[in-house]
Amino acid sequence: MYKIIVDAMGGDNAPAEIVKGAAMALSADKDLQVVLTGDGQKIGEVLSGLSYDKERLLVVHCSEVITNDDVPTAAIRQKKDSSLVVALKMLKEDDTAHGFVSAGSTGAVLTGALLRVGRIRGISRPAVCPVLPTATGGRVLLIDAGANAECKAVNMAHFAIMGTAYAKSMGVAAPRVGLVNNGTEDHKGDPLHQEAHELLKALPGIDFVGNIEGRDIMSGDVDVAVCDGFSGNIALKTTEGTAMALMRVIKDTISSSLSAKIGYALFMKKAFRKIKRVMDYNKYGGAVLLGIEKPVVKSHGSSKADSVCASVLQAKEAAARGLIPAIAEMLSHVDLESIGGQ
Repeated sequence: MYKIIVDAMGGDNAPAEIVKGAAMALSADKDLQVVLTGDGQKIGEVLSGLSYDKERLLVVHCSEVITNDDVPTAAIRQKKDSSLVVALKMLKEDDTAHGFVSAGSTGAVLTGALLRVGRIRGISRPAVCPVLPTATGGRVLLIDAGANAECKAVNMAHFAIMGTAYAKSMGVAAPRVGLVNNGTEDHKGDPLHQEAHELLKALPGIDFVGNIEGRDIMSGDVDVAVCDGFSGNIALKTTEGTAMALMRVIKDTISSSLSAKIGYALFMKKAFRKIKRVMDYNKYGGAVLLGIEKPVVKSHGSSKADSVCASVLQAKEAAARGLIPAIAEMLSHVDLESIGGQ
């Protein structure tokens, strides 16, 4: 049985959608136990209208909530009875707790995970790693997507190692790693990306295919796209915005005339449904915070129940497939200082 702790009060749609998503995850995986942290009364009100296995769900009451208006570091230290801090404390201290999910403040989740749970030994900085769909029907890991706005080359080398371990745990035998840059030539980029390129090229156990441009991230040509956190966050938000804009254009075009509506209903309905299904990043869950000693998944702040469910299952799978030991194992075979990493 895998125990996943869920911050029931985090996110724009908490606690209703968070609780519903947790209940959905219990129905989807019988080898799962969920602990909900938050306002016991509010959580209970939502649960009263749901059907779920009461033997596999526990509610831990908390009197405080960390919001997006709170300063992350101060909130983690001061709001000790918040749903987030209590959950992270349980994750750290309970040997039977396997992972954690929150749709709350990204800064607070990152700060709390680092301060309360701890970093994998040898990792210079944790990184946010969402899963994105590719044009070929596969998946690509984007790392870092916002945890580290300023990076060193050694950080990006660690991102490549963690991303490779994550991709392998998802069933990719030999993950292809690309460095997101402003050109594919080896000499392209600022000094940071030039240094990172040389470091990634020398890393043992990494299938580094070289520089890639932003348009190549979702092409299917790489399994891991390594970024500094500033560029990665822009790439992620641009991708999400483009997907939403594309679906809106399609919807408006279909509704623009009777002939378009008839053509859609008769010939294109299945095709457009497939496009929507492929482009829906919510089905992949949230972004794993790689580099923390236990699996931590940050769901989208606007997550609905289906996305929360996917995030809970994602955290469980990361634990079941041994993601954290896999990262530690890869690190044990790499001496960055010997190949120029500082």
